[in-house]
Amino acid sequence: MTNDPAILPAQGAILLVDKAEGWTSHDVVAKSRRALGTRKVGHAGTLDPMATGLLVLGAGPSTRLLTHLVGLDKTYLTTIRLGYATVTDDREGERISTADAGAMGEVTPERISAAAAELTGDIMQAPSAVSAIKVNGQRAYDRVRAGEAVELQQRPVTVHAFELGEARHGVDDTGAPVIDIDATVRCSTGTYIRALARDLGKALGVGGHLTMLRRTRVGPFDVADAVGTEALAQGGALPLLAPTSVATSLFPRLDLGAEQTIDLGNGKKLEVDPSVVPDASIAAAVGPGERLVGLVQVKRGRVRVVTNFPVETGGAP
Repeated sequence: MTNDPAILPAQGAILLVDKAEGWTSHDVVAKSRRALGTRKVGHAGTLDPMATGLLVLGAGPSTRLLTHLVGLDKTYLTTIRLGYATVTDDREGERISTADAGAMGEVTPERISAAAAELTGDIMQAPSAVSAIKVNGQRAYDRVRAGEAVELQQRPVTVHAFELGEARHGVDDTGAPVIDIDATVRCSTGTYIRALARDLGKALGVGGHLTMLRRTRVGPFDVADAVGTEALAQGGALPLLAPTSVATSLFPRLDLGAEQTIDLGNGKKLEVDPSVVPDASIAAAVGPGERLVGLVQVKRGRVRVVTNFPVETGGAP
């Protein structure tokens, strides 16, 4: 066991973490700061303490990449319990309604599939009332905890896939009938999986909430490649992703010569041959030595910086 910080490269790095249940996203960031020996650590989207799975972190100059990672699609594994609703839309919240046995008896596999199909594709979704969205300057979850009834406005999201497993019938700890369903959800950023569970239960007239949530993918990043939170807490060597490899996995690559690297790094616009370099709303400009110079826009042979990536002194090469 070691608590020595990992050596952070001069351009920083992206770190994938498999968050354990009970940890907050802030806990993971705090542990990463200690493990990497830098205060400059951010994330590309939080997970609730109840949830587990993939957090994408950026450290050092690579935090500048996070803005471009937040909007990536995400994949979740989850378990939905039909039979009652909670104030938080998950198992940690107070029960606010319970379906009777008659209503539960009318919930068939066909009705469940039809309701899930209505929640697939481009839909309007009201976020969970205990989300971090601000209402009149105050977080929605703070208003709920203060006893207020909060209803957030619907917003457009895309559910690419809402795949359901077999329904398992049982009873909860009060003896009331429940139906548990495992599901895989692929969705756009901003989609609330708790709200999907809530809306599925509402469509079936029996209420619903999450009992388990695990994020397995963010864009091209897989939780199988992530370091666990316990290993993160122990410190030492970590599987760091170079910003150049991350950027070029997401965006077209534009290779620069030494002089172009200097010019672009100084904020100058570049001219390239439009017959060779196609237009791109975002491209990864890479200089000699696989240095990520910046994310750029290419339009009709003109290259301008969208986000530059400096090299911090004192880091590893």
